[in-house]
Amino acid sequence: MDPKRSLTLRFLAEPTDVNFGGKVHGGAVMKWIDLAGYACAAGWSGRYCVTAYVGGIRFVSAVHVGNLVELEAKVIYTGRTSMHIAIDVYAADPKSAHRRKTTNCIIVMVAVDESGHPVPVPKWLPETEDDKRLHAGAEKLMDMRKEIAKQMDELPHGE
Repeated sequence: MDPKRSLTLRFLAEPTDVNFGGKVHGGAVMKWIDLAGYACAAGWSGRYCVTAYVGGIRFVSAVHVGNLVELEAKVIYTGRTSMHIAIDVYAADPKSAHRRKTTNCIIVMVAVDESGHPVPVPKWLPETEDDKRLHAGAEKLMDMRKEIAKQMDELPHGE
């Protein structure tokens, strides 16, 4: 796999990440997702990137303080200025080789110039069957996001 297309972040979950239930709180996991998404998108585009969308965050199991946490991020779709990054989060006892998936999602990052205006990114084209499946999934999610945005716009908002 192209090293610019993917990356893995590894670190230990710290006591400062704990929630009131004694597990790592979802906000900490969401921050890690944003960091991994940024690092992957910046590596692909060679530009500073901003988060445009985070969707479908699925928390599968808890991360415990002291776990070795791994975030695997990879580009699965590119638009003109945007990159869709698939992120899987894993956790394991550092004394064990067994890791388990805890979270997954798609994050959309946009490359910007020094003034914060979107700029074009290199095109990524799927080659393997797995890549083609991920690419098609990203396209389907884009359609779903448009429908969700439409439904959200139709909801009454406080003034």
